[in-house]
Amino acid sequence: MGGASDLPPGFHFFPSDEELIVHFLRRKASLLPCQPDIIPTILLNHYDPWELNDKALQAGNQWYFFSHATQSRVTPNGYWSSICADETVKSGGCNIGLKKTLVFSIGESSEGIETNWIMHEYHLLDGRKVSSSSTSTSSSRKLHREKGHSNTESNNWVICRVFDSACGSQENVHEEGMELSCLDEVFLSLDDYDEVSLSNN
Repeated sequence: MGGASDLPPGFHFFPSDEELIVHFLRRKASLLPCQPDIIPTILLNHYDPWELNDKALQAGNQWYFFSHATQSRVTPNGYWSSICADETVKSGGCNIGLKKTLVFSIGESSEGIETNWIMHEYHLLDGRKVSSSSTSTSSSRKLHREKGHSNTESNNWVICRVFDSACGSQENVHEEGMELSCLDEVFLSLDDYDEVSLSNN
């Protein structure tokens, strides 16, 4: 799979952290279909990052794929290792996932050479309210069990975003650190166009 070929012409795959977890990872873990169904499942340990072409979903200079959570992230020619603390991903006041940032190194773990390849690995959380009480937490877990999904089953899936940091991550960040959606970019470009038009009049 070389790109988001199932998307309509002119559309690009540029999801936020929240969208990756809510619309893709959560549905994958719940055995529900993803719409559009364009992100493949691959085994992380089988490929080096430069081998993801035609295997993962390519969107610009980023590659997306589902995989199973694993402690060992060793590949044929190197390994992935964490480079910073995990970040919490929130949606509507709930903690819905964790974002791990890893860097790829070539060679053995004891003497690896760090590269520019970066991976964001997203994990599911329980989806509890940040200020929820123990009672609401128990109710949430009970409902989760009634639906037939254990925490182990749900948390076994991860979704990964891989990119070469030397080429840039293509993440447009707002001044306050928030990612912009495609529609946000369109509206901002229209605002810039209006400013140019007014200055010319």
